[in-house]
Amino acid sequence: MAPKQRMRIANEKAQKNVVMRGQVPKTLKNQEDKYPVDPWLLGLFIFVVCGSGSVTRGDDPWRSSKVPLDRARVCSCLDMSPWLQVTSFNEALRLKSQSSTLASWQYFNEKKYVFKHGILPGDDVYAKNKFNQRESDRLTSDRPIPDTRNAKCRNRNWMDVEDLPATSVIITFHNEARSTLLRTIVSVLNRSPAHLIKEIILVDDFSDDPSDGEELAILQKVRILRNSKREGLMRSRVFGADIATAEVLTFLDSHCECNVNWLEPLLERVKEDPTRVVSPIIDVINLDSFQYVGASSDLRGGFDWNLVFKWEFMPPEEQKKRAHDPTLPIRTPMIAGGLFVMNREQFNRLGKYDVLMDVWGGENFELSFRVWQCGGSLEIIPCSRVGHVFRKQHPYSFPGGSGQVFTRNTRRAAEVWMDDYRQYYYAAVPVAKHVRFGNIQERLALRRSLNCKPFSWYIENVYPELKVPQKSDAAFGALQQGSKCLDTMGLPQGSPLQMYPCHNTGGNQDFSMTKDDIIKHMDMCLTLALREKPNVFLMPCKDDESQRWTRMEGGTVIKHVYHDLCLDSSDSKNRGVFAMPCHIGYLGQQWRFSLNEL
Repeated sequence: MAPKQRMRIANEKAQKNVVMRGQVPKTLKNQEDKYPVDPWLLGLFIFVVCGSGSVTRGDDPWRSSKVPLDRARVCSCLDMSPWLQVTSFNEALRLKSQSSTLASWQYFNEKKYVFKHGILPGDDVYAKNKFNQRESDRLTSDRPIPDTRNAKCRNRNWMDVEDLPATSVIITFHNEARSTLLRTIVSVLNRSPAHLIKEIILVDDFSDDPSDGEELAILQKVRILRNSKREGLMRSRVFGADIATAEVLTFLDSHCECNVNWLEPLLERVKEDPTRVVSPIIDVINLDSFQYVGASSDLRGGFDWNLVFKWEFMPPEEQKKRAHDPTLPIRTPMIAGGLFVMNREQFNRLGKYDVLMDVWGGENFELSFRVWQCGGSLEIIPCSRVGHVFRKQHPYSFPGGSGQVFTRNTRRAAEVWMDDYRQYYYAAVPVAKHVRFGNIQERLALRRSLNCKPFSWYIENVYPELKVPQKSDAAFGALQQGSKCLDTMGLPQGSPLQMYPCHNTGGNQDFSMTKDDIIKHMDMCLTLALREKPNVFLMPCKDDESQRWTRMEGGTVIKHVYHDLCLDSSDSKNRGVFAMPCHIGYLGQQWRFSLNEL
């Protein structure tokens, strides 16, 4: 078949492959006279097969965690993708996707698609997406990227791909740059065994231009679901998962590039144990140049009590174990959340997402806690690599502001899963106490029904490296001044303390202030030595007056109990941190513990 004829047929079919949530596909409108049975009976059939949904009249359907039945889901239940005209029950049951008539991505006119919303002369290339869109648009959808895997991954014998389960790839997007969205899709199709990709479900979260997704429906295996209003990441992913048909779900962000053989190692781990949730190593796509850079394979996901995700090095014993075999999976307390693979039945059994979380943020904490505490596990698979564009700020707005939304979401996670340990979250983020987090009764009931373990088990068995404040502590964490923190620099006792950029990984920047006025770092205490210059050191704790400090001015000034001297960083660049005469309001004497009011 000639390419032009193939594209014409594909365009016709693509029009049937797009559905707005809450709308009937065009081919199903006004077809009542074509049904050989009463439409009421057809509705009853759909009710029995698909379920009724559960939404109270007049309520926002998202005040319940059950996804309401809508017409888009009805079409999914009848297994029509593209959406095809139904003329009888039997036909409805036998109709299958006719994706063979759609276009392979090689035939797709990507220049026409991308440059419909391209950068014009004089435009700010960062304005729309907070990355260099001109550079992204310049690159082809199938551009070559370096194979960043360890050499042993390339030689390892994997499970026969014929024995691996197929996956539904779910990609949500809102006003995504067309070039990055297309490159994500093409990388999935181009670098995956064809039979392992059952479908790619694009959930358009009410983008300004519906054609961003609609024009991609021409591609083989691509299905489009468009929200009728802005729903956010969590609800959009649930919508996509609800119409997915494969045994395994793969969630990807809309600005990724899958690397060679990325999928097989992930599917192998999930097939071996369906309770596993696995993530690739996430390589970095530079937001300015779009250079693809391999990430370290020695990192795992973690967090501090402020519930901000961070990458951290694995514990030494884990590093030693993997030194002999760098292809081994990495056990991780937390996943970043944007890219992961999970058995579909397990996803549903564990409660999908907390759909009362809004827009973005905090969902990875809720998911990670839930997986670990309810009988599953989280792994990073080093032989799977997927690149991701990491942006410095969000390109879209948050109702009420991004900080408010993130705090509300993380508070929901803390209230449901962290038990009494949530007090340390509130100590680290005091403002969270005043943010309303909504109704969590269904999530608490879910936790009870799954017989999930307490958060103390998670700390003891999954993340023992997360330092828990002691009952004797009045304040805890890093001693901060803006973006810099008090740091031992790894030097021995008696060495001067320095200021260093806060890294939020504890270690040299971990301090605590006890309720009896002692500032400690491990088994050392902050000590004033009047005859020395500098005159503040860490020395063995001896419980005498040289090691007594108090906090003044609302806890922002650290003053020695027996001398009118305050902890001062003004000369830290040259000689370290001193105790100097106190000056109220002086910036060099303003301090803050990252966890206060324990």
